[in-house]
Order: sequence, then C-alpha cells, then structure tokens
Amino acid sequence: MSPGRPPPMSASTAPSAVPSSAPASASGASDAVPPVLAEVVRSGFVEGRHRGSLVVLAADGSVERALGDVSAPVFPRSSNKPMQAAGVLRAGLDLAGERLALAAASHSGEVFHRDLVHKMLGEHGLTPARLQCPPDLPLDPEEKETYLATGSVRDRVVMNCSGKHTAMLAACALRDWPLESYLDPEHPLQRIVHTVVEEAAGEPVAAVGTDGCGAPLAAISLMGLARAYRAFVLAAPGTPERRVADAMRAHPEYVAGTRRPDTWLMREVPGVLSKMGAEAVQAVALPDGRALAFKIDDGGTRTLGPVLARALTLMGLDAPVLERIGHAPLLGGGRRVGEIRAAF
Repeated sequence: MSPGRPPPMSASTAPSAVPSSAPASASGASDAVPPVLAEVVRSGFVEGRHRGSLVVLAADGSVERALGDVSAPVFPRSSNKPMQAAGVLRAGLDLAGERLALAAASHSGEVFHRDLVHKMLGEHGLTPARLQCPPDLPLDPEEKETYLATGSVRDRVVMNCSGKHTAMLAACALRDWPLESYLDPEHPLQRIVHTVVEEAAGEPVAAVGTDGCGAPLAAISLMGLARAYRAFVLAAPGTPERRVADAMRAHPEYVAGTRRPDTWLMREVPGVLSKMGAEAVQAVALPDGRALAFKIDDGGTRTLGPVLARALTLMGLDAPVLERIGHAPLLGGGRRVGEIRAAF
C-alpha cells in the first residue's frame, strides 16, 4: 500500500434489514466512513478520492477480503439483471444465445442491439409501443455520435434496458399476464424475479425501489450480490441461473457492447461472468466460484475499471485485459497528465 493511503477497513456488523415495503432511503447503512477505493491523481497531486465498499469471496464462498460495510443493503442497479433474466426463464419463456444475453444486458445501443430487440418483439407479437422503458440515446458515446448524426432521436428500443423489457413483456404475453402492469412490483412476473434475487443472494430483499428504466429494483448487500454471481456460475447446467450465465459468457457483446469492459473481460477470460450497474456497482464471478462485488459511494463510474482491475489482480487473475480495463488516464490540454487509480 502506498504511503499516506488509509488502511483497509474490515466488514462492519450488518444493519437490520429494511422491510421491502420501506423506502430505499431507510436502508440503515453504517455510519462508519467507507475506505478510499480510488484516487484521482493530476500532475502528481491527489485531487480527489472515491470511497466505497468491496467484498471478495473465495472459491468455497467464504469472505477473503472485505473493505467497508459489505453487509449493508445497496441497490445493485443493472448488476441485478442476470437475476431478472433468470426470472423470465422461470416464468416459462424459452430464450437462449444472443436473445438471453440481451435479456440480461445494459447494451450500448449499437445497431446489432437495436435490430435484435426489434426482432424479439416481432417474434412474440409485440411492438416497441409496449415497452415502458424511457426513450433514450445509445449508451456508448461513439455510437451516440453516429446515431445523432443520422438525425435519429431518443427511442425506447435504443434504451440500454430494452432487451430486458422485451423479455419481460414476452414472458407476460406467453403466460397471458397483464402487459400494461408488467413493471408493477406485485405483478406475477416481478414476484418471480423477487424470489430469484432472494434465493441467489441468500438473504431477504431489504428494499424495493424503481430503477432508471422503470423496473422494480431489489436492494441486497454486496455480500449477497457476490453470492448471487457465484451461485450463477456454479449452478447445475440447464437451470435458469446457469443458462443465463452461459448465454452472457458466450455472447458478451450483447450484454454490453463492442467497447465495454464487461465485454472485454468475458471475451478474453474464459468462464468469467461480469456485469456493471449504474451508480458504480460491479459484480464478477470466476468459474471456480470466486466472486467479487463493490460499489463506489458517490456513483463515480470512472472508477469502475481501476477498482475492478485491482480487485481481480488481488484475486490472482493474471490476464492482459486487466491492464486495458484498469487504464483510466486524466487529460490536460489533450495530453495525459494523471490517472484514476485504485487505492487498496
């Protein structure tokens, strides 16, 4: 550890779980100051620090490393999508390959993502008008520039969660469940998803909120999130959980995009399951059952790469892609003058 950096904090005692009917703000998070997980260094000067919590599980599921309060509930945001996709399968929808990967995606809005959403909607007798995710622009900055240059405008299909919403609608159509209320937390589909989250995480959902796409959002701890990813990669072949994990790992470009760290990691390290979430959440599981989950408190997504690369290195992963993922330069006058770096 570099001089002047604070020592790692151990996991604190878990706060009482908040009933799922309670507001998200009543999470009961610990009052302890979280450790610094990343530093912003400009011209040799540390100009900013990002605090957060991180947990690493060993292959046997035991806690190998814990920084901050990893038992407090958080909103994993899109890191919950594998569990939502497994819920769709449990509801009876038969998805596989790229379609199942897209159901668990925060896609970049590239042409091949949009084309498959349209195709999936048509295959199940649905139209884009049924989607209740908000109209949006491509998540990928390069794709956004290209998209806007053609004169295109915000669209529900372009929104990064449109694959998930399409799969949810298709499951409802199959079961003859109401389409208009498919995002209601009490909808039969959402109750199935809720059960999947609790089973995979090995703990009760602490709170239910609304995600950026409008879907119900289950709060669990970082411990629970890491356990869930571990459960998915170790699940028996053919189970909904394993089917989702296998589809994501086989088609990572549909989970993220051609210029995204989740894609790079799953493409270049066989057997790894990886999914980021908004507000700087990340979860990863290795094929032997090792897993990690972390959240940066201030939501600074610019820290995701450096923190992820450092955590995976400490887990013993040695792969060239980690340097690419951890590369986060700061520019001044168009040239590199610093970096965002992990601080643990």
